[in-house]
Amino acid sequence: MAGQQFQYDDSGNTFFYFLTSFVGLIVIPATYYLWPRDQNAEQLRLKSLRRVHGRCLWYRLRLMKSQQSIVPTLKKAALLFGWAVFIFLAYKVSKLDREYQEYNPYEVLNLDAGASVSEIKKQYRVLSLKYHPDKGGDEAMFMKIAKAYSALTNEESRKNWETYGNPDGPRVTSFGIALPAWIVDQKNSIIYVYVSVGDQILINTTQLFMHFMYKTPTMNMKRLVMVLTAAFEFDPRSNKEAIIRPTDNIEVPQLIRELGNINVKKKEPPFCYPYSLKARVLVLTHLARMEVSENIEEDQRFVVKKCPALLQEMINVGCQLTMMATSRGGMCFRAPRLTSIENCMKLSQMVVQGLQEAKSPLLQLPHFEEEHLRYCISKKYKVRSIQDLVSLKDSDRRNMLRFLGEEKYDEVMAVLGSFPHITMDTKLQVLDDEDSNNITAGSIVTVTVTLTRKKMAEVFEKEQDPQAPAEETNTEEAQGDAIKNKTKVWQNKHKGAKKAAKSKKKKLTKKKPVSQQQAKGDKAKQANGNVAGNEVAVVAKEEEEDLSDKGSESDEAEGNKDSPSERDEESDKQSDTEVDEIAGDDEEEWEALQQSIQRRERALLETKSKVTHPVYSLYFPEEKQEWWWLYIADRKDQTLVSMPYHVCTLKDTEEVELKFPAPSKTGNYQYSVILRSDSYMGLDKVKPLKLEVHEAKAMLDNHPQWDIPETEEEEEDQEDSDGIEESEEDDEDND
Repeated sequence: MAGQQFQYDDSGNTFFYFLTSFVGLIVIPATYYLWPRDQNAEQLRLKSLRRVHGRCLWYRLRLMKSQQSIVPTLKKAALLFGWAVFIFLAYKVSKLDREYQEYNPYEVLNLDAGASVSEIKKQYRVLSLKYHPDKGGDEAMFMKIAKAYSALTNEESRKNWETYGNPDGPRVTSFGIALPAWIVDQKNSIIYVYVSVGDQILINTTQLFMHFMYKTPTMNMKRLVMVLTAAFEFDPRSNKEAIIRPTDNIEVPQLIRELGNINVKKKEPPFCYPYSLKARVLVLTHLARMEVSENIEEDQRFVVKKCPALLQEMINVGCQLTMMATSRGGMCFRAPRLTSIENCMKLSQMVVQGLQEAKSPLLQLPHFEEEHLRYCISKKYKVRSIQDLVSLKDSDRRNMLRFLGEEKYDEVMAVLGSFPHITMDTKLQVLDDEDSNNITAGSIVTVTVTLTRKKMAEVFEKEQDPQAPAEETNTEEAQGDAIKNKTKVWQNKHKGAKKAAKSKKKKLTKKKPVSQQQAKGDKAKQANGNVAGNEVAVVAKEEEEDLSDKGSESDEAEGNKDSPSERDEESDKQSDTEVDEIAGDDEEEWEALQQSIQRRERALLETKSKVTHPVYSLYFPEEKQEWWWLYIADRKDQTLVSMPYHVCTLKDTEEVELKFPAPSKTGNYQYSVILRSDSYMGLDKVKPLKLEVHEAKAMLDNHPQWDIPETEEEEEDQEDSDGIEESEEDDEDND
């Protein structure tokens, strides 16, 4: 068996092909994604956000960065240099000669294919005299001539050439590597660099979160901050962006004294490590909105920017532990409590807004300070939340916030108007089932939640429009008066109908049908008599109509007794209507199923942008988008019913499907559909979800659909037997 050999391209021909492809794969996508967009467009975007987000920390940092940064120029220069290298390499490759050619002994001897043996020998003598080394010729060329002559005159060499393409027989299998040998030399070894893309979390951090969430199923906010700041992203040994400064030994203890009790003496690792303690102090000072030095502020921005992604990872870990506990039936496995997962969501809101848990959500607004809250929570206004502030009348709101002044009040209202106002609609069903509205034990329940996002400014417009509400109230009052005036008539009408129904039952039991002539006589008496009031007239009219209906029904019944064919027609019509209703229900279920499948396919194929709406955050160091968590929970048992779905694409409307298995026991269950913001405090939504679980239907052993093939076979056999009998009868008749 032939050997194997690796050959490197020391001549550099194939290396240029490799290098051209490699540079092209980098330069082309990099140009599409990294080429600086129009700076004027970014300036216009920032200008449009100035009125609302002008006081936000991230806005001021972004504005300074766009004005002073030379990064766009450097990006353009690097990309242009890459394109120059790519064009040069492409030109170089186009000029390369073909190096590898198929071996042909006729070409070496300068003969035409199929030359005779005498011609080959004659040509060999001429060339050998010319290139023989003893005669001063080229030795390499002489060896080629001798090899070609042998390939054409020696039988074994000729056979090897025809079989293997080489007179010497099978060659060593060579694998070409389009790299020069010096690159892979051990002396010039290349250090491979792995670049982390996006907000990826270190595996050590994920393992740390899993350990502590399993160890502490019920985690309060103080413990949660300790676990969060113990992440390895803040350890300089794991992340080069994290910095431990010499001044930390002076500034960090000073901040600890100002903060108070933060469990400094706790010796549990890694909470006692210097990097973890520093990160915890930086997060707590951010939540307390304390002023720090420039060095500490820079490190604080780095830590705070990492927190939302780390908290999302902690929520994912909690969901994984919950699913593992559910799959094992809760045996020997403790799942995190609902409080722990919801505390992660609350802490994300707190970090983005720079607020402590017990602080008022009104402090998210500009120009609001602690001393101003006493005007809001007074007995006159009782404003404690964003919703309370929105629901106030404009005059009361202006009066309550008169300490701001006109200009600051307009700014507060502009910011408040940009806050999200979410409406949530839910639809409960069991897909892929015959009866989608019937929830049985153990079935997979699908809750389709439709989220609609509007601005708070639209709520203001409805409240500040004085005519529309007045018209609505006026129309409602008018309708109410009309209903009050007609209540007696409608009540008497119902009473008349009830009396007619009772008389109808009595007549049917006595089997004394009322004729049409009697009905006409009653109608004539009613028309000619002196009836007092419209109410009695309406009652009499209803009774007369019911009696006439009875007479006609009794006449039809008597007629149908003598005509059984008509009864069969009516029964056929009723069965047809029932079949149509069942078919209509099946079509509706089929359409709903198809729509659900189409939604899933669109969700898989469609990639929506995660850029939704910028969050108003006074103290967060970078631009944050509005994202949400949507899930179903059992408040009574403090457990998750469905895993939290991270809604990252809610711009106007979004439809989300939450799935969970129904309880194994029948009965009524009370759940909650919860929508939580990851950025705003006090804007969460909770909607009750009632679940009525029935017993699962018993499986039929002999379903009618499985009998169809048997009946078809019987019918075919019967048809065959009938055909045989008919043929026998025909034969007898012919005889």
